[in-house]
Amino acid sequence: MLNYVKKILTRVSFDALLFEKELRKAIKLLIAEEVQELRSWCYANYGLQYGSILNRCFVVA
Repeated sequence: MLNYVKKILTRVSFDALLFEKELRKAIKLLIAEEVQELRSWCYANYGLQYGSILNRCFVVA
């Protein structure tokens, strides 16, 4: 499931609102270990572009 979520986030990364929406859905969908792995992946790939979105979404996760 984690690989699927990564593909979706990569495909919607052109739009900040869509990226945030899909990221929130992914966090609800995944188990805790996968959320931590997703968090690392997101910050590595989109930390500069969407840092504030990532901070908002992963505060609750």
